[in-house]
Amino acid sequence: MRLPLWASALVATLTVQTVSSFASLAVPLLGPPLMARAGLAPESIGLVAAMTSAGICWCLASGGPMLTRYGPVRTLQIGLACIALGLAALSQPLGLLGLLGAVAIGFGTGHNTPAGSQVLVRAAPPRHRTLIFSIKQAGVPFGGALAGLAVAPLVLAQGLSAALWTVISVVLLTIMLVQPFRQRLDEDRDVGRRGWAPALLSPTTVVRSVRVLRAHPSLPLLTALGASFSVLQSCLTAFMATYAITAHGVSLAEAGRIVAVMQGASMLGRIALGWLADRMGRALQHLALQAVASALAVGLLVTDVVQDVWALYASAALIGTTAIGWNGVHIAELARVAPLALVGEITAAASLFGFVGSIFGPLAFTVLVSWSGSYELSFLLMAAQLAAFGVVSAVIPSGGADQRGRRHS
Repeated sequence: MRLPLWASALVATLTVQTVSSFASLAVPLLGPPLMARAGLAPESIGLVAAMTSAGICWCLASGGPMLTRYGPVRTLQIGLACIALGLAALSQPLGLLGLLGAVAIGFGTGHNTPAGSQVLVRAAPPRHRTLIFSIKQAGVPFGGALAGLAVAPLVLAQGLSAALWTVISVVLLTIMLVQPFRQRLDEDRDVGRRGWAPALLSPTTVVRSVRVLRAHPSLPLLTALGASFSVLQSCLTAFMATYAITAHGVSLAEAGRIVAVMQGASMLGRIALGWLADRMGRALQHLALQAVASALAVGLLVTDVVQDVWALYASAALIGTTAIGWNGVHIAELARVAPLALVGEITAAASLFGFVGSIFGPLAFTVLVSWSGSYELSFLLMAAQLAAFGVVSAVIPSGGADQRGRRHS
């Protein structure tokens, strides 16, 4: 039985999103042993996280011609191959090769959002579009939850390098699993397009990728709010396991389970919030309220209320639902207000600013922890900037972002 086009698109993009997330989020979970092997402080994992985000930014700024040339499914397969190469580099002692590997992982992961948006916006029924986008984006925390549950036992059973090679095997298998979807979903690729490789190093491509955000008056505000969310999310993803180990004395396996709870709650939160946004509309105001709620959840994490491990699990679940559960609604709203021909480019450009935040967030967090010796203060400052952006987004006119059903051509 042949699946409807939207279902084929969702299965393919959700599968790649989940495996990409599983592979990339395995790295911060391995932060303590990776840094210990390199003779570095645990918070130095922030440098690896920043380099991964730099790779994502590179992809989002310059990878549009590749997507046009090969189509979404083949582009996602290329991304998975880059992730496998990056993980292979990280399987060696951390040095320049390892940092380049982190960039490769980011470059491979960066294709997921624009390629997924390009195929889903054409295939998804409009009245369920936000829910479908949110289900696809739920692959990020689902993959993270799988990593949280599986990575620590793999390390304990096989050792650090063998665990990384197991993850690489899963990534390579996924490239083959999505191949059957390619013919149907890559029909609109431009097979005559040339010059995608030089575009990866072209400043002109970067400038054009940013200019497309002028296509709708609500896009700059949506982009800024997404970048603010990304700052906090990147810090939570990079440092939650290390924070649980250093501040609460839990084991690596326990920290992995805490991260799994955070990511699992995010998966459910993304789907529920996507459904709610489809029912209620007013996505920008919805995101503004969620920003304030996210900051409050992080504040709860670092207060004296969270003392035992069960309270830590509860806080992680609340943070997952709020601070990491925003992405599906945000991506769907970007796709809704964008001109149809520019959906992939606009999604990539907005995501580019988000991942710039993902670079500077962990770097700033690392510096703050080194300066103050306090993870709590660092988390509070990252949460405060998101709350401020949420308040600003709630009071500034949206420029028509919430006129439901509008479509530009």
